[in-house]
Amino acid sequence: MRFEVWAPQADRVTLHCADAPRAMERDPERAGWWTGEADAQHGTRYGFAVDDGPVLPDPRSRRQPDGPDGLSAVVEHDRYAWRAPWAGRPLPGAVLYELHVGTYTPQGTLDAAAERLGHLVELGVTHVELMPLCPFPGRNGWGYEGVSLWAVHEPYGGPEALKRFVDTAHGLGLGVVLDVVHNHLGPSGNYLPAFGPYFTDTHHTPWGSAVNLDAPGSDEVRAFLVGSALAWLRDYRFDGLRLDAVHALRDTRALHFLEELSTAVDALSGDLGRPLFLIGESDLNDPRLVSSREEGGLGLHAQWNDDFHHALHTALTGEARGYYADFARDPLAALAKTLTSGFFHDGTYSSFRERHHGRPLDRTRVSAHRLLGYSQTHDQIGNRAQGDRLSASLSPGLLACAAALTLTAPFTPMLFMGEEWAAGTPWQFFTDHTDPELAEAVRRGRRREFAAHGWAEEEVPDPQDPATRDRSCLDWSEPEKAVHARVLAWYRELIALRRRQHDLSDPDLAAVRVAQDPRARWLALRRGDVRVAVNLGKEPAAIPLGLRHARVLAAWEPVEAPDTDGVLTVPGESCVVLTQA
Repeated sequence: MRFEVWAPQADRVTLHCADAPRAMERDPERAGWWTGEADAQHGTRYGFAVDDGPVLPDPRSRRQPDGPDGLSAVVEHDRYAWRAPWAGRPLPGAVLYELHVGTYTPQGTLDAAAERLGHLVELGVTHVELMPLCPFPGRNGWGYEGVSLWAVHEPYGGPEALKRFVDTAHGLGLGVVLDVVHNHLGPSGNYLPAFGPYFTDTHHTPWGSAVNLDAPGSDEVRAFLVGSALAWLRDYRFDGLRLDAVHALRDTRALHFLEELSTAVDALSGDLGRPLFLIGESDLNDPRLVSSREEGGLGLHAQWNDDFHHALHTALTGEARGYYADFARDPLAALAKTLTSGFFHDGTYSSFRERHHGRPLDRTRVSAHRLLGYSQTHDQIGNRAQGDRLSASLSPGLLACAAALTLTAPFTPMLFMGEEWAAGTPWQFFTDHTDPELAEAVRRGRRREFAAHGWAEEEVPDPQDPATRDRSCLDWSEPEKAVHARVLAWYRELIALRRRQHDLSDPDLAAVRVAQDPRARWLALRRGDVRVAVNLGKEPAAIPLGLRHARVLAAWEPVEAPDTDGVLTVPGESCVVLTQA
């Protein structure tokens, strides 16, 4: 078997395979690359030593059976016999479901999660979005401090379990999306600097030195990241990738890394004959991210839209701290603007940033399906001091309103696991660092961060305490209980309604109409012939819909049809979806 590794600054590289070290040779056709051969097969352990240093895992390791610090293992992807034929499932018309493998079930494995996929089929979602799966120290964590960008976290089940999960999902008609992290790697188990200039001090990020996308040696680093992305789509048959915090990808080259990546993914889609897509997480509010390359954009297919979340969250909760301050001045107006314009900050002044922010979307050119809308995500729950969901503070009626707005908005909707039944479990920040100093630094940093916002130290869960992870696991007995079952039935009804009513999946932002009354706390949304009326106030609200003949499609509480003047009375903390009769 042939092995290769990029180590441009090394004087010698040794391959350690089956305990038999052998010197590797420079590749005469590729600068900085070393090659060597050894007897190996599927599962054989190996590693590389640079300039007689310690034996380290392969930067392109397909498997780390003993964790990030152990040897790599050979993976022959063709050994897996795929069962489900799959032509792909595109993003337009999708409903996504964000899932963390380690807490979706108490077992915290891919196989256990696969056994629960039938729930998602009954719910009506179209795609499962898995949070990061790359290896990280210990057993439990969010996954955003992973290393070995081509491998699967072993406690989740490793490569074979991931293929079984994707195969099962595809057999049920579900697409699968993977959250990947290119903007930084974990501080523990990250051996890339020993091999080459994977990082650069030219730029700095919240995690330290930036990934090298534009300094000397960056050609191979970019190829490393693109190759990793294509491997997930090709070898594991993912349908799309969610790209974490792309605003932290510092790149001054004329051809931006994201454009290079989107070009490669579109080419692979053509080769495979099935749709593939990229979803970026970005706080830049820059339409170029989701504009086509032909129009001068970067060519990503969609992005998370935090503006919709922030407006909805402030309207529901009244929170006004931090980045919510910009939206809290007039939450319903902010919500109306995002529903009709996509971005709230489109060149407006942001008090949180103390500067103007964003750029307008061209509503005639940018389809609304390119923006993901959500009321909750792993970030917006887990980055709260106690990891409290909306269900911890809102009434079932307000949760129903949040669902109605998310699932009838023009955006591609996304749910966070457990949201669909108003899960009573929190989703907290947890880690399992094996380095005691790093573990203590994370613990102190977390408490210090929230102390600045008025939280007592004892109120902030210890990320390293196993109980923090255990509290965050979904309780699968809840969906059968009264209030939870009612919320779950409401989510199922709304998703089915979105699928049946063409007007609710129309991605034309320019066609959306919104009316709202900040004092009475109601908002009405028009999507073609469909009207959505939401009353966030405690008292009944008279909402002038202008419809004299209407048919109720779905309602959280019983409502009468609009009166002869077209006025609809909606109970407090309730919502209704209607269509012209």
